[in-house]
Amino acid sequence: MVVADSVSGDCNPLLGNWSWNETQPLGLQMFSPYLLNAAVAWFPSIYLWILSPFYILYLRHNNKGYIRMSCLFKTKMLLGFILILLCISNIIFTLWKIKGGTPQASEILINPTVWFVTKILVVFLMHLERQKGVQSSGVLFIYWLLCFLSVVATVSATVYKAQTGGFPEGIFRRLLAYFYSALIGAQFVLSFLVDQPPFFSKTRHDSNPCPESGASFPSKATFWWFSRLVWQGYRKPLELDDLWSLQKENSSEEIISQLEREWKKICNEAQQTKDEIEFERSRRTRVESTFPSETEAFLQGHQSSRFPLLKAIWKVFNVTFLLGTLSLIIGDVFRFAVPKVLSFFLEFISDPEAPTWKGYFYAVLLFLSACLQTLFEQRHMYVCMVLELRLRTALMGLVYRKVLVLSNAMRKTAAVGEIINLVSVDVQRLMDAILYLNGLWLPVIWMIICFTFLWQLLGPSALTAIAVFLILLPLNFIVTKKRSHFQEEQMLHKDHRARLTDSILRNMKIIKLHGWEEAFTEKILSIRKGELQALKSSGFLFSVSLVSFHLSTFLVALVMFAVHALTDEKHILDAEKAFVTLTIISILNRAQAFLPFSINTIFQAWISLARLAAFLHLEEVAHREISTSPMGKECISVQDGTFAWSQESSPCLQRINLVVPRGSLFAVIGSVGSGKSSLLSALLGELTKLEGHVNIKGSMAYVPQEAWIQNASVEENVCFGQKLDTPWLDRVLEACALHVDLANLPAGIHTEIGEQGINLSGGQKQRLSLARAVYKKASVYLLDDPLAALDVHVGQHIFDHVIGPGGLLQGMTRILVTHAVHILPWVDHIIVMADGTVAESGSYQELLLRKGYFAEFLGQSEQKEAHYSQEMVKKSSRNISEIGTSAGKTDSFMKNSHEKGSTTLQSQMEGTRMKGQLTEGDRVQYGQVNTTLYLAYLRAVGTPICLSVVFLFLCQQVVSFSRGYWLSLWADDPIVNGTQQHTGLRVGVFGLLGCFQAIGRFGSIAVVLLGGVLASQQLFQKLLNDVTRSPMTFFEQTPIGNLLNRFSKETDAIDTVLPDKFKSFLGFLFGLMEVILVVVITTPLAAVVVLPLMALYIGLQSLYVASSCQLRRLESASRSPIYSHISETFQGNAVIRAFQAQDQFMAQNDSRIDEHQRASFPRLVADRWLATNMELLGNILIFTAAFFAVFSKPHLSPGIVGFSVSMALQVTEILHWVVRSWTDLQNNIVSVERMRDYSRTSKEAPWTLPLDGIGHTWPTMGQIEFRDYSLRYRPELALALRNLTLKIQPQEKVGIVGRTGAGKSSLTISLLRLIEAAEGGIWIDGVDISQVGLHALRSKITIIPQDPILFPGSMRMNLDLLDEHSDDEIWEALEMVQLKTFILGLPGQLLYECSDQGDNLSVGQKQLLCLARALLRKTKILFLDEATAAVDPQNDLQIQAILRDQFADCTVLTIAHRLHTVMDCSRILVMDNGAIVEFGTPAQLLAQRGLFYRLAEESGLL
Repeated sequence: MVVADSVSGDCNPLLGNWSWNETQPLGLQMFSPYLLNAAVAWFPSIYLWILSPFYILYLRHNNKGYIRMSCLFKTKMLLGFILILLCISNIIFTLWKIKGGTPQASEILINPTVWFVTKILVVFLMHLERQKGVQSSGVLFIYWLLCFLSVVATVSATVYKAQTGGFPEGIFRRLLAYFYSALIGAQFVLSFLVDQPPFFSKTRHDSNPCPESGASFPSKATFWWFSRLVWQGYRKPLELDDLWSLQKENSSEEIISQLEREWKKICNEAQQTKDEIEFERSRRTRVESTFPSETEAFLQGHQSSRFPLLKAIWKVFNVTFLLGTLSLIIGDVFRFAVPKVLSFFLEFISDPEAPTWKGYFYAVLLFLSACLQTLFEQRHMYVCMVLELRLRTALMGLVYRKVLVLSNAMRKTAAVGEIINLVSVDVQRLMDAILYLNGLWLPVIWMIICFTFLWQLLGPSALTAIAVFLILLPLNFIVTKKRSHFQEEQMLHKDHRARLTDSILRNMKIIKLHGWEEAFTEKILSIRKGELQALKSSGFLFSVSLVSFHLSTFLVALVMFAVHALTDEKHILDAEKAFVTLTIISILNRAQAFLPFSINTIFQAWISLARLAAFLHLEEVAHREISTSPMGKECISVQDGTFAWSQESSPCLQRINLVVPRGSLFAVIGSVGSGKSSLLSALLGELTKLEGHVNIKGSMAYVPQEAWIQNASVEENVCFGQKLDTPWLDRVLEACALHVDLANLPAGIHTEIGEQGINLSGGQKQRLSLARAVYKKASVYLLDDPLAALDVHVGQHIFDHVIGPGGLLQGMTRILVTHAVHILPWVDHIIVMADGTVAESGSYQELLLRKGYFAEFLGQSEQKEAHYSQEMVKKSSRNISEIGTSAGKTDSFMKNSHEKGSTTLQSQMEGTRMKGQLTEGDRVQYGQVNTTLYLAYLRAVGTPICLSVVFLFLCQQVVSFSRGYWLSLWADDPIVNGTQQHTGLRVGVFGLLGCFQAIGRFGSIAVVLLGGVLASQQLFQKLLNDVTRSPMTFFEQTPIGNLLNRFSKETDAIDTVLPDKFKSFLGFLFGLMEVILVVVITTPLAAVVVLPLMALYIGLQSLYVASSCQLRRLESASRSPIYSHISETFQGNAVIRAFQAQDQFMAQNDSRIDEHQRASFPRLVADRWLATNMELLGNILIFTAAFFAVFSKPHLSPGIVGFSVSMALQVTEILHWVVRSWTDLQNNIVSVERMRDYSRTSKEAPWTLPLDGIGHTWPTMGQIEFRDYSLRYRPELALALRNLTLKIQPQEKVGIVGRTGAGKSSLTISLLRLIEAAEGGIWIDGVDISQVGLHALRSKITIIPQDPILFPGSMRMNLDLLDEHSDDEIWEALEMVQLKTFILGLPGQLLYECSDQGDNLSVGQKQLLCLARALLRKTKILFLDEATAAVDPQNDLQIQAILRDQFADCTVLTIAHRLHTVMDCSRILVMDNGAIVEFGTPAQLLAQRGLFYRLAEESGLL
């Protein structure tokens, strides 16, 4: 409030009669009387009135719930009303004076009136803030701050006047002014406090809410609300429970829905526009337009696809981004105030007659400008980084939702590894672009302002700098464009590597069974070599780009100084011109450094945006392909249906007509590749409907041919998100032959199943998949050959109790794809598929009477097969009780898990793990980063590279110091007759030193990046070797997301982030040593302050690093579950869609993302907390240097002062970046730690042994002998195989039979040494296999597994991975398995690219390819694990004939699920409970009437 009796400066009773000279006190000398009055009266009010309309509008749209009247609020309101009364009193008093005839100046009445109206507005805003739930007001805090500064100036002037001349007239106003000032001070103090949370706030019920919402405005500005977590992290390692809950505005629920809504809206608009254009085009011409295929779009991207996604992102996040940009612009205003104030300061130093108060005034202005620049810049950084997190959440959610709706055709073109790359690498690059987006235009503005300042200092000489930039500009554009090309090449290699890596990790058991680890490792390393070569080329060009910008900055200074000094002898380069120019050039240098980083980041983001957009534009499953309109008795109706996998592909099903009555059981049969599974996909809506109509009534459940199992408990797999109904669940488990087995599990139904059911057999996975479908109680069941993977008696039990007429699904509509011809008499209707069409349909008897395709299909089977089929039907009722009995005898579920390679299920009894838990979460390290990590990284870089880096950085910094010192000598040259001497020499040496510095900078950056590539290559190869050398136990316990995280995100960090952080740290560290040296030499007093400040810096850094590193670890660990869930969803999206469980899985994904963001958000706040507080401390050094310069002005020359202050300005930024880059380095070195995690895990026996005593021809006979062999999966577990002693003669054909869990497949594990023997041993041709290298052993044994697996790559690569056979041999093998015609019809034939898992082939075709692969290997020992389960009976008989013919001279071991397949074996090995029960010829065993006799009887063979 302004109180004055007159507007005259001479008789103003407030300010008194005083002159503008240095004898006045500092507070009075800063302002003229009129300026002080205007500032006090108007500035705070103008600020509030301008901002209040926008603030009120903001409050109306951001209601957080009202706050009850607290004591704090009542106190503020009371003080507000008292201030209003004081203003009214002042107005009344003035009016009374005027009425009394005393003349009053107009401002005496106007100023209190303005304050009165403003205080009313303040009271209104306080009330409105309480109603809207604002606990601490930033708008009012700034208002009270401005008022407080104003009254401080007013009161200081009044006190001075009172001391010099007593109280002036108008004692009432003086007392009123003091009382008013005290109330303003009280309001300012109260504005630091925070009110209670809103009444309906969620934080009231949150156990650990984020403290930001309840922090005061000053605390928010300086991020001190984060200090409690920093201190907590310093005292003990942080854990996930210590982190705050995620705020609603940062949650997945809030963000993903916004972007998804905008994305769909824009896509619909684009599709509508496209349809209109196509319609108009079709009216004019019949020529079809050509568009790039979806696959090409995904791999390369196209320009037009970026813009819809970019538009959607902009619409969602534009307001937040623009607010951050506004903070940055305001911060830049204060950035450029610093050199201007420095110019005034040096002018003051140069003027011996200048009053002292000006120097202190300029020192304060330097300090305030630097502080405000810090606060606004850090607010900008905070807003941008929060926006980065929100963008990551939105894009991850959008990609995941796309995975859920991805069509089958497009799923075959993409791979899990590529999608993981999208959500890790590409999304991260888009996040980085947010911070650097303003770097495309803002540095240009900086340059313009810098040139303007330089013009003021050096005149027309500043124009020469523009020529320097124009000369270097084309070079930088060429470098940037070329670098973009290398980055695209690197991303293609990265995608290829990710696809192959994912496939290898998922199918490691198959790879180990065949001994293919080295072959696949070489393939990955070959791809990796191309990736690193592109990275190396890109890094080299980046070094050129960075140095060219730094060189341009030096050339600007050189050319300007040279032109200015040499064009006119009278042009003097004094201290003001030299050091202010250097300060401006440092800003120009920052712009020069910011611009290449920005361009580089934006180019990378542009590429990633195209990749993301291309993926999001991939074809989706059509939502309206299936009609659900009411029908009569028909449950499913297909009329003239023609279907294809995609719009571009040829039809796979043609002229399908199908009517399925409600409650009926239909069977679909046909040869391999006839279209059986495609028919079910068409009914699910997974295929594109080209013609016809499909109508399905009721809900559906789907059992795929290859069972999809979640990494969850048995209960969660079966219930699949539905409400738990325990009685129904028990019935389902018993009907699916799982009930008794579950009783023996460590945690029963709560036992965890590994990823992809890795600890289950194929039959168990299929039964679990069937149980999930049965539990759903759907109207329609689509069953894709669920009986193929089951033992015969188990399959019959499933048919009787689940699928068949008397099963749980009776009365439901069932369509069953099957090769089991023995169940066909029991179905209501049979559909025979051939070449994608319905060849025949009808009942069993009708089709037999027609003697058509169906009769021919059955006729291919031998007479004993027909007899077997009929007998199975008759004896089915006897199987149920025996299954239960036999299951009770053994721990079947557990033992069969061991058979299939599980080594972990029973080990969950360990005390350190939860009962029933299988997989381990991603390990989180605790404590400080170990020094050994740096040593490990430096060893990977190499000693010569490390020494070269230190030497080059030291050399370029010495040259930099010499250049600066040389310039200071130039500025101090004496002036003789208005000129400086030796100007030419000064210019020449200055330029030469700059060139040397540029060379040193290029060398240091290039060598660091080269060392980073070498380290990345070595660490990646070590990680790959550690993983591939691990036993199967490791892969069962480790979620695939943990591994993919290390092969994608952590690898990318080591590739690109770590070298950049090392480069930054070394550059700033050597720069800091240079600056400290200069400060200590020139201004010792300022150097005294540097040491305490460095101590404070170290303290802050210690607090920060302890928390930041742990937050980085938690963030990395929480990322793995996201990748695992995406991978799991990608594999099972057809099942998820069939069960209509998309919402459930989206909620799970959102929950995982939110957990990840809980760790990411505190980490970014920690960065801002460190940066803000360190810069504020550094600003004290600026003030100290300037203050001491003023204090010691008589003893210092202008050059020394300029040099000291300019260096002090650099110390602040350099100290900050030293600590920041060191911290970033510590945060990212964690990636090395995580990549070395698996170096300490147990490893397999050596792959090769130098002296194993075998030749290349071993084994020559194929004799196998077990001598007292026992096998256990862990030392603490019981034996899985017990005292096996048997001898298998060369060329003998042995069938291995037994009930589920008997130990049949454990023989496979033992023979191929997936697990080492507990006792005894195995000899092959007299050689102990424990003395043979694993690859030497496994390469001599061929196994055809039950689950056929193909890898991404050519058909030829899948058949002959080691490239050991000619094309003729491969074609011969394909002809044997009846696939030659099929392969000849494929594009590229043997070069045809198989998709991941071979998804572009049927299961039967993949099984035949695996058989062809075995024919090519043709070792002396062949192991068959029900290799023909997925093929039709006709092909089954032909394959059996091929095996008998081609492997006649080989020892063949056949694990039988269907007993008839081993009846022609030489001998049969019968196992039970891990021991040999019977061993002899089929005739002998049948005569004994033992276990084999009972099994044969159950199978209908007797």
